[in-house]
Amino acid sequence: MSASHPALLSTRIGDIDLANRLAVAPMTRVSAAPDGTPTAEMADYYARFADGGFGLLITEGTYTDAVYSQGYLNQPGIVTEQHVAAWREITGRVHQAGVPIVLQLMHAGALSQGNPYRSETAGPSAVPPVGEKMPEYGGHGRWPTPKPMTADDIEVAVRGFAASAARARAAGFDGVEIHAANGYLLDQFLTDYTNRRDDSYGGPVANRVRLTAEVVSAIKAEVGDDFCVGVRLSQTKVNDFVYRWPGGAHDARIIFSALAAAGASYLHIASEGRDWIETARLEGGVTITGLARQVTGLPVIANGGMHDVAQAAQVLSDGHADVVSIARGALANPDLPHRLAESRPLERFDHMMLQPMATLGNARLWQQAARAAV
Repeated sequence: MSASHPALLSTRIGDIDLANRLAVAPMTRVSAAPDGTPTAEMADYYARFADGGFGLLITEGTYTDAVYSQGYLNQPGIVTEQHVAAWREITGRVHQAGVPIVLQLMHAGALSQGNPYRSETAGPSAVPPVGEKMPEYGGHGRWPTPKPMTADDIEVAVRGFAASAARARAAGFDGVEIHAANGYLLDQFLTDYTNRRDDSYGGPVANRVRLTAEVVSAIKAEVGDDFCVGVRLSQTKVNDFVYRWPGGAHDARIIFSALAAAGASYLHIASEGRDWIETARLEGGVTITGLARQVTGLPVIANGGMHDVAQAAQVLSDGHADVVSIARGALANPDLPHRLAESRPLERFDHMMLQPMATLGNARLWQQAARAAV
């Protein structure tokens, strides 16, 4: 592949101009200070991707309130002025390379495995999550049964998202991405088996997507229409790799339409697996991202095995998405866009980079050992 690869063409999402269609996907790195303050090591981490030529950086999930939102110990926050100041150092480093950066806003809900603010978890209903906590992020054992969120709890969560978006703007971010994917709080409301509510947030999919739409609307009201507000969605979850929206394309149309009507600037649809062209298909043959583009007219980011440059080319050329986001392929190749432009081979990702935990420190030790072994 060379400079003719479609991922190397410029584009625009919301009010953000991208030099190419390659984005760094959000990746949990649990490397902030204990109080959630981003570190100098994190600044170096994000700057490497910017210097490596990516058109857009999307940060790891960042907690939004000092109540139930934090998911992991050493997860970064966007709650205090100290958080804002530290993130401002990171956005400054990234902008020096001429690259935009978006902050992902995350509320873990029932999938919280490390929250110094609360000993209990909270979610849409008293349904324990499937599976077990994730050791690479510092957890072990079964998930507890969450407290069902009251109307007041929901209001606090929505306000937390909106206030955090305003802080993100103050920290120099070019936009925010609402994390409504992968089994975290907003996805718990969207998922039928974790949401057993009988109020306006439960029941049919139009009700279950309501909370995410309210978060979009609240953020737009807080930051205005000139600030990019994306939404990340997925069918699969970190604790359930096989779940699919039960109504298929019917559910997808309702979800996508509700978020577009609420004011979303783009949709980021996450990880249907390495064989993306097939696993992302819905009935009728359309891919989930292609349907999102068709229904909303919004820019769409596709995620899942996009370090396969042939697959990424097909996804973009055939109109399945406008941008592709890359996670572990970017960890192994922080200069992936430059390699692609120069037809240089990509390094394979080694899972040992994330062992025994997915911290930046463990990745650095792995890199040192790999260099010593050469």
